[in-house]
Amino acid sequence: MKTRFTSLVHVKKNIVQKSERLLQQSNANCNKATKALEESLLYLEKIRLPSQGKIADFLANRTLLDTQRTLIQHNQEWLEYTKKEVEQAKEQLKCDMIEYEKYKYLEYEEMQKALKEIQIQEAKELDEIALMTHTNKKKEAS
Repeated sequence: MKTRFTSLVHVKKNIVQKSERLLQQSNANCNKATKALEESLLYLEKIRLPSQGKIADFLANRTLLDTQRTLIQHNQEWLEYTKKEVEQAKEQLKCDMIEYEKYKYLEYEEMQKALKEIQIQEAKELDEIALMTHTNKKKEAS
């Protein structure tokens, strides 16, 4: 049974599904950022400082350490950004779900109201048929 809210419920359902996909994508980005941070931290642990050798080796190693620390900082910032993105997506999904549920409830109430009207109309018709049948039986009996 269609109501005036049916099309709105359909639209809101599509919006909720879109929000769910966005949340999944945000979670995937967060997982990628976490993995990238872990990998960069592991790589930093693998870098060994030379205890002897040429100054160029020391400088190259120092540059490698600085680069890795910069990468770690970048990955930490990326992780924080993706965590905020996930929180925003969760909030948006929550709002969209509330809107969807509101319209779904309104549609349900509208359907219940229409069904009640149909039942009342059917009861009136049955009463009318019963009255006609009763009247016809009286006429036939007379």
